[in-house]
Amino acid sequence: MTTRDSEVPVGLARRRFLTFLVAAPVLTIAVPGTAEAVIPTLPQPAEIMDLGEILILAGTPTAGALAVLEVGADGVVTLELPRAEVGQGITTAAAMLVAEELDLPLDRVRVRLADARPELLFNQLTGGSNTIRSVYGPVRSAAAAARSRLLAAASKEHDVPVQRLSTRDGAVILPDGRPIAYGLLTSAAAQLTGVFAAQPKPESEHTLVGTPQSRIDARAMVTGQFKYTLDHDVPGAMPTVVRRPPTINGSVRSVDDSVARAMPGVLAIGVVPTGVAVVAETFGQAIAAKDALKVTWNAGTVDTLSDVDIKAELRAAALPFVVPPLLTQHVDAEFDFAFVSHAPMETNSAIADVRADRAEIWAGLKSPIVARQTIAAAIGLPESAVKVHVMQGGGSFGRRLFFDAALEAAQISKTLRRPVKLMWTRVDDMRHGRARAASHHKLRATFGLGNVLTFEHRVASVETDFRHGLGEILTATAASLPVGGNLSFAQTVFLTTVKVPYNFGVVTSLLNEVPLKMHTSSWRSVYSANTRGAEEILVDELARKMGKDPVAFRREHLKTSRQRAVLDKVASVGQWGRSMPRGFAQGVGFHDEYKSCTACLVEIDARNPKAPRVVKAVIAVDVGRPVNPRGLQAQLLGGLTDAISTTLRAGLHIDKGLPLEGSYSQFHYARQSDAPLDVQIIVMPANGEPGGAGELGVPAAVGAIANAYARATGVVPRSFPINFPVDFEPFPR
Repeated sequence: MTTRDSEVPVGLARRRFLTFLVAAPVLTIAVPGTAEAVIPTLPQPAEIMDLGEILILAGTPTAGALAVLEVGADGVVTLELPRAEVGQGITTAAAMLVAEELDLPLDRVRVRLADARPELLFNQLTGGSNTIRSVYGPVRSAAAAARSRLLAAASKEHDVPVQRLSTRDGAVILPDGRPIAYGLLTSAAAQLTGVFAAQPKPESEHTLVGTPQSRIDARAMVTGQFKYTLDHDVPGAMPTVVRRPPTINGSVRSVDDSVARAMPGVLAIGVVPTGVAVVAETFGQAIAAKDALKVTWNAGTVDTLSDVDIKAELRAAALPFVVPPLLTQHVDAEFDFAFVSHAPMETNSAIADVRADRAEIWAGLKSPIVARQTIAAAIGLPESAVKVHVMQGGGSFGRRLFFDAALEAAQISKTLRRPVKLMWTRVDDMRHGRARAASHHKLRATFGLGNVLTFEHRVASVETDFRHGLGEILTATAASLPVGGNLSFAQTVFLTTVKVPYNFGVVTSLLNEVPLKMHTSSWRSVYSANTRGAEEILVDELARKMGKDPVAFRREHLKTSRQRAVLDKVASVGQWGRSMPRGFAQGVGFHDEYKSCTACLVEIDARNPKAPRVVKAVIAVDVGRPVNPRGLQAQLLGGLTDAISTTLRAGLHIDKGLPLEGSYSQFHYARQSDAPLDVQIIVMPANGEPGGAGELGVPAAVGAIANAYARATGVVPRSFPINFPVDFEPFPR
């Protein structure tokens, strides 16, 4: 057993690392040193340019407490990671950092997801492509500190100066070459007292970090051994579903449950804020009873709205341009983007056990601290009485920033006075889950004498909900933000994520949000997928108007040599400009965000414009310092697939206050047959500190696919997804 000391030593000198012992015989290490010792070098507040830096700044006071390591008697090192693994591979990357610093085989590292840790304040939110950027320093420092203590223990036990010792393959190596396994030293190391200085390895000495590695959890995932939320057994927690309203945010007026209560296996039925909950012995029985309920509903918040109404509101909300069209040569364009479901493979789910004096929750959560706060308030318990466990999530793409299922499960458990295992059906997830907000875009670029003079972008979007914790972070750091402390959460996110990477004269980007009460959330790359995607389409049109090749035009106007190198790489490897058959074409897009940049070149087969298919893609990416290039390539491939889906076919139709789509067969996310067989992803050489990657790949690919479609068909798309018919029979409401 180990217990954790809540006291953190203070007053350390800059760049020193203080380890502290928690309990013997297992060595548990944290690095509570000064924040500047474990976080990346930040610019001054007035120079902060991206959302990731804001998140790092907000987490600065607790950066040293992020990483907690345990060195077990079996020589296995366990890292408790206060972030959510939802398929993005952060547990593998974090394990690589530990293994690198401890000179330990990767298979001897375990990573477990931390429960909600309120003492971390703003430092347990997984989002903004920020995990590796924020944990890179703390995890390396904690592992280096553990290595230092193990060396000290071996030095003491064998009466050898520590300078004559080294580490290799999970052991301390004595001067005569004998290895002493870490597991044999952990108890002695745990009993040492005093201060141990330790510096992480210079990146130049890395032998594991920066090399492609397969996921440490891959075998468990593909063999069914991995436990997601609904695989977890909690005594008494029985299958639970909810009958939901026929429109968004509708509520129960009355319910006749007489038939449902008499059905086989039904254990409990009760009204909760989101609908009528049914608990049964199996999910099949619960779903059958749910369908047998006779419910009268109150109206929702957008019952009168359909797609045409929402588009009209957005078009009316787009702010005006500054530059009149008659003063110079110009290119104008307008674009519409539909709502898009996050559609993770694992639907919303949670387990809750609420008692009179305490509660315990299990769910895939990217903002567990805010989830804990909100759940405690909703069920009338002090936060200290609520324990929140973070489970592996089966996909997110921003969806699990919100904790709707965890909150709902807690409310059901309290109402029915029993533990519950809640599952949202796929229809629930599509229709009542959160979505990327629909948006309208107006762009104008002016040019003359071979130069781009102005570039204006006006975005009108349905309001994106940031009440998952990011809003609190932005409020806490508002005074330090260069964009101004009086901006809305949305405007702050917009201005710190969306930026034009080209020297286009005077550039202005403005966002105006329409406050419709719908279920929205950050969707992978938040505003950038649509905003930068639309801009990349206009860049192609601008190049054509100015008589320039699209790649050459981008290269001429990109701001840095780093950006140009990425673009040059895809143009070279992808053989930009090669001759192609009629109906086929190439397209290119570029994006820079979170201290990273990427270019994407695709080839499309649009001989049938109603059924286009991307047949080839070349992507180059520079993230500064990649920890796991294989994981990075997977992120870029995922971004490409998201772009193929949402650019060509996948979206949500809103009809009288509810999405029509209710399944994967209706929400046309890309299948294997839609994915290109030929994809090359080039990771540029390491330089500097790690940048973000999780959201980076979508915007450039959106632009590339749309541009390829335009070149292949001669029709520049203005509404997305491009092919968006209601070609299915909607499920009953």
